[in-house]
Amino acid sequence: MANIDIDSRAAQLGIDWSQVNLDSIHLPPGEDFGIQSDDEGVYHDDQLEFDTGFGNIIVVDNLPVVPKAKFEKLENVLKKIYNQLGVIKENGLWMPVDPDTGVTLGYCFIEFNTPQEAQNAKEKTHGYKLDKSHIFAVNMFDDFDRLMNVKEEWEAPQTKPYVPGENLQKWLTDEKARDQLVIRSGPDTEVLWNDPRQKNTEPVHKRPYWTESYVQWSPLGTYLVTLHKQGAAVWGGADTFTRLMRYQHNMVKLVDFSPGEKYLVTYHSQEPSNPRDASKVEIKVFDVRTGRMMRDFKGSADEFSIGGPGGVAGASWPVFRWGGGKDDKYFAKLSKNTISVYETETFA
Repeated sequence: MANIDIDSRAAQLGIDWSQVNLDSIHLPPGEDFGIQSDDEGVYHDDQLEFDTGFGNIIVVDNLPVVPKAKFEKLENVLKKIYNQLGVIKENGLWMPVDPDTGVTLGYCFIEFNTPQEAQNAKEKTHGYKLDKSHIFAVNMFDDFDRLMNVKEEWEAPQTKPYVPGENLQKWLTDEKARDQLVIRSGPDTEVLWNDPRQKNTEPVHKRPYWTESYVQWSPLGTYLVTLHKQGAAVWGGADTFTRLMRYQHNMVKLVDFSPGEKYLVTYHSQEPSNPRDASKVEIKVFDVRTGRMMRDFKGSADEFSIGGPGGVAGASWPVFRWGGGKDDKYFAKLSKNTISVYETETFA
């Protein structure tokens, strides 16, 4: 309703808007009065958390506590350090000050142009020794929501009753011997039964905004993996496609499964702020069922430049080769002038 309509209706009812405190009005819990939110159908409880919008901000702690006279000097020192790691936005460095004493509180917020620059700054300066009394503790601003929700008193974990899961390969018992395929169109991702004899498809599951880049089947068809800014997620089921596990890897670009589907490999490359520097690559290996990260590899794109044509940011994909049959006992990591073989019992 337009503001002029609201004002005229209020005048008819004898309501003085200046006397109304809108903040004091609370709807009954769970009551929407039949008004559907614009977000319905987009945000689901079973989806990954959406980006808070603060992914390009870091918090630098353990700074010197200085009075106003030394404020500018400290600010210039911080800018000199962090301008080498990314582009700080205009007025993007803020140091809180104690209003009573006028001295800084020992930490600051720094906002970069991109989340990649912020992540790089965190990794490069966490533990940075400014002097013998001040060693930086750097965190992503987005991490504070998680840290603030940690309870002060320890509580014993509750044992959840066992609930049998759905047979993730039930689709193999389809009476018509059909296979499933997945397609994306705009924001929608849809899984369908494919019946080549009848030359038609039958819908199985459809969801908007299911992924932020692409989806991929696992080699045996047990899982469907989706990619998000915070990482990857696997889903399974004959028709429900319940989320089974999440894997934390910010800005993940590519994924790959081991042949036996025991492990998920995630890949991320970060463009440098200086074009003359090499891109940074991070590869993580996760246990698919538990979500535990088993091993990670970091380095420049040059170190991961072997493995065949194609790739992202100068690095070819895949850079892993699996062995040991369906048990996924070994994998080889290809890098420049080197082949390293690891066993998956200890990942050594």
